[in-house]
Amino acid sequence: MMNLLIVDDQKHIRDGLQAMVSQFPQQPDSIYSAANGIEALQLLRRHSIQLVITDIRMPDMDGLELMARTREEQLTVDYLIISGYGDFAYAQKAIGLGAKGYLLKPVNREDLQASVEHVWQEIMTRQALSRDMEQLSRMARETDRKELSLYMQGSSYDEAWTGRTEQQHPELWGSYRLCLLSEERRINQPGASSAHSMESLAYSVYGSEGCLCLQRRPHLILAVDAAADTGKLPEALKAAQIAATAAITAPQQGLKSLPAAYTEVQELYRHSYLFPELRCILPEKTAGLVQQWQLPHEELYALFRFIGADSGSRIAEGISMLFHKNVLQRYHIGYTERLCRAVVQMLEEYEWVIRPYMGEDALDLDPLRNLYDHPGIREYIQALQQQMLRLSQFYHEFKCSYRNSQDLNEAIRFIHENYHKPLDLAMVSNHVSLNYAYFSNLFKKNVGKGFAEYLRDVRLDKARRLLAETEYKIVEITPLVGYESYKSFTRAFREVMGMQPTEYRQMVRRKQG
Repeated sequence: MMNLLIVDDQKHIRDGLQAMVSQFPQQPDSIYSAANGIEALQLLRRHSIQLVITDIRMPDMDGLELMARTREEQLTVDYLIISGYGDFAYAQKAIGLGAKGYLLKPVNREDLQASVEHVWQEIMTRQALSRDMEQLSRMARETDRKELSLYMQGSSYDEAWTGRTEQQHPELWGSYRLCLLSEERRINQPGASSAHSMESLAYSVYGSEGCLCLQRRPHLILAVDAAADTGKLPEALKAAQIAATAAITAPQQGLKSLPAAYTEVQELYRHSYLFPELRCILPEKTAGLVQQWQLPHEELYALFRFIGADSGSRIAEGISMLFHKNVLQRYHIGYTERLCRAVVQMLEEYEWVIRPYMGEDALDLDPLRNLYDHPGIREYIQALQQQMLRLSQFYHEFKCSYRNSQDLNEAIRFIHENYHKPLDLAMVSNHVSLNYAYFSNLFKKNVGKGFAEYLRDVRLDKARRLLAETEYKIVEITPLVGYESYKSFTRAFREVMGMQPTEYRQMVRRKQG
């Protein structure tokens, strides 16, 4: 990008120069004009301008004073000077101030184009070098950050590296805190990450000398000035409407304490799950937590006794008592972690018992294995309750199925022992003490056919054996398989077998002979 400014107190010269520049093969992005140095200086302050073509002699502020003022204000801009034959001494002073060249009036198109293109090429080369240097500098900073991150996480570096790295930010490493920032997320609603915004905000709060980024993922971790107010960053995040939790360590001295500080800030962050109402958690909040405990095994067993009892409210109440915040907030976070693992283990044991019955269905226990896979403890408890209720439903259906299968087996045994007697659905359902309609549905669902069809098939199976293995007459077989009349027996036999009982007997004997 190159923007150009033409400065001359004579309008026709300004317009003429602008017309010539507009015809060059390489066009500036923008061409500005000013009648004197004062106007030019105002434009240079407001716009990014790389090249100024200016007359030397002008009222109010001449070209030399303009060059001197831009140098004082550290405005980066190159100059081409326009002068008359009598202004050679002024031109020499302009060259001394850094002008890239001068042109004699009247300016011709070829000289102007050659001069502008020469300066333009120099500016582009300088910009390219600046970009390269910035990229190298950025890569060097990123390499330093990665090395610091590895060292923070436990990688070993020699003392020479430690000393050299410490000297890059001596004041910061003299007294600092580690600050971990975790953006609030909702399950299945990741949204756009504010990590870059949080980092920029931290630098604005602590200043470039009082803040250093050490890690960006999975959480933003910064080394910040220990003397700064710990509440400033959380307040700035709130003002910027960035929902995030901050964990800030106690003051640290020296780079050698960085790995221990990293462990401390990670543990502080884990404790933030116990205090979801806090936006900033400090060491003093966790200092008084109980470090030793016994898990409430009796309460756990009592909770699981409700499994299969079809009592969702009792399960929800039991989970709420186990994971009540007044209980969890008394203990180190390790208590909550162990409690979660114990519940998951019991869920696995219960699932194992009924897994053959569940078929392709299964509990989704993987998300429950790690508390920190959830945005907070509330979301974990909700997921846990959902799986507990699913297990309870599975268990209830399993127990009902087990009881029903016993009743059904007894009904089938009773049919096979009494098929030759007058028998109907009411008699069998009464035998197993089940409601008539319920037994009818249960029988069809589990056997695959209705009671009447099943009884008919049992009787005809017995009839086929008697026809094949005995010399009983058809009329004698009829009552033996539970039919009241010869006509009803032969009709049922023909419907199922497609032939008369006598034809079936003849067919079987031909095969046997």
